[in-house]
Amino acid sequence: MLPAGGDALRVGLAVPLQGPGGIFGPSCEAVAALWLRQTNVHGLLGRPVELVLIDAGRPAAQVAQSVLDLVESGGIDALTGWHISSVREAVAPVTQGRIPYVYTSLYEGGESRPGVFCAGETPDEQIAPALAWARDELGLRRWHIVGSDYVWPQRSALAAAGYANTLGLEVLSTTLTRFGADDFTAVLEAIERGPRADGVLTFLVGEDAVRFNREFAARGLDERLVRLTPLMEENMLLAAGVEATRGVYVSASYFRSLATGYSLDFVGDYTTAFGPEAPALNNQGESCYEGLQLLSSLFDAAGSVSIDAVLRVSEGLGYDGPRGPMELRAGHLRQSVYLARADVTDFDVLTAL
Repeated sequence: MLPAGGDALRVGLAVPLQGPGGIFGPSCEAVAALWLRQTNVHGLLGRPVELVLIDAGRPAAQVAQSVLDLVESGGIDALTGWHISSVREAVAPVTQGRIPYVYTSLYEGGESRPGVFCAGETPDEQIAPALAWARDELGLRRWHIVGSDYVWPQRSALAAAGYANTLGLEVLSTTLTRFGADDFTAVLEAIERGPRADGVLTFLVGEDAVRFNREFAARGLDERLVRLTPLMEENMLLAAGVEATRGVYVSASYFRSLATGYSLDFVGDYTTAFGPEAPALNNQGESCYEGLQLLSSLFDAAGSVSIDAVLRVSEGLGYDGPRGPMELRAGHLRQSVYLARADVTDFDVLTAL
């Protein structure tokens, strides 16, 4: 393995270590450590790689300032990681034209700044086909929407309402709550009192979703309402508990239980590296692997870490990863999306969407 040193290629890893998304932090760090171990057997562009950890669970302006300090001091050559969209909105102007930035989270779509590459799913891939499946397979036509009050849930809820209209579905209400909410009583009472629905579509992150699902089930709402979300993973299942996640469906590009050759190899490598006590392997952690893999593919193709060189080779670039074959088009990775049902502490993958 190549030793780190003054000639190291340094990649910023911006993941939440606190706040609602802090539940994902250990998984993100562990998966990144696996990629680093594999990559540093030979290095990248002949150089050893170092990861620079950035706490993206802080307020967006603080994260952007940390990234700016690192960019201006030459402390990082590229940036990646899972974090919420408000952080991306603050960070992208800092990296633009300076270093490649791979944003790995699912998000609301629409990012088009050169040098910002999006590895995550978008509502047209996740929400539209999942609503169609729920209509056709489960007969669900009337929905409430619940999310946090920031850019990803705001724009995704609007997109979902448009998809519902096209699909002949009805959105009965849309409620956005404070990010980091500690009580969902008012939201759930409104659902109970409101017109009868078939399901609730949620855009909640980490601990917020855990609290919502616990309160939802405690009221017995899971006995008559299905929940559908694009963001639910193995840590959240464990934290919420079995009783709180019955009837939860999730649309995403990666689940630990995904039975493809690429995914099974990845699970095997992760388990071999860290053992059964490692942080739960999940979508958010795996997305960080995708981000690092995309950066390494871009650098290999460009023969350089320069943003200009990377942009010249980015369109149409492809590679194989835990999610399967991936291709970069207009700054976004094109990938398969699956629908799964929560099953105790794991997910039962039902179909490709």
